[in-house]
Amino acid sequence: MLDRTSPVPLYFQVATRLQQQIEAGDIPVGGRLENEVELADRLGVSRPTMRRAISYLVERGMLVRRRGVGTQVVHPKVRRPVELASLHDELAKEGRSPRSEVREFEVRPAPDQVAQTLGLPLGSDVLWIERLRFAGDEPLALMHNAVPVDLLRIRRADLEHRGLYAALRAAGHVPRTADQVVGARAATAGEARILHETRGAPLLTMTRTAWDAAGGAVAYGSHLYRAGRYSFELHLTS
Repeated sequence: MLDRTSPVPLYFQVATRLQQQIEAGDIPVGGRLENEVELADRLGVSRPTMRRAISYLVERGMLVRRRGVGTQVVHPKVRRPVELASLHDELAKEGRSPRSEVREFEVRPAPDQVAQTLGLPLGSDVLWIERLRFAGDEPLALMHNAVPVDLLRIRRADLEHRGLYAALRAAGHVPRTADQVVGARAATAGEARILHETRGAPLLTMTRTAWDAAGGAVAYGSHLYRAGRYSFELHLTS
């Protein structure tokens, strides 16, 4: 039910209701919405309110307008709360069937910036991992991680269906705090090919360094996410 006495804008209430139906599968991927007039009448709102609600969901990547077809549901974005959890854990929680293609897995000298971030002497070895993370059959993120070489004893195959943080926790190195920076840039030709995007497509960037309860650095990450399939979610209070 829409609450017309609520301070929450009416268009946002309508958008939230439609989003819940999409995420629950009541409106399937590829399905078309009723036209704006029919939806507005059914929900008892004005056409401008309905148009704004639909535009909001288009901007969030849940709907797409196609000429001659109408408004269709597309794969909803992964909306990830900004908290100390792995992408694998968040996808699993949402039932998105996470898996990884491990593209690189080797011990190598850490780049100077990474060594400094992890508090290691320059030239120190780290376990360097590059993974392509999938949600179901769809590539979602290209992930690079560096872990101090003496923290983990794992195999390449261990990370195909398991998150790095889960492996760290199992080894007794529980991530407790982290510094994280989120940004954006255009995809290079190589990144676009890997992520099934076009060259120059917008990508979200995230770098994170995590520490355990004793203050020891346990992992550095530099990740790229498809902006049309992924977003970070913040909850702010005053």
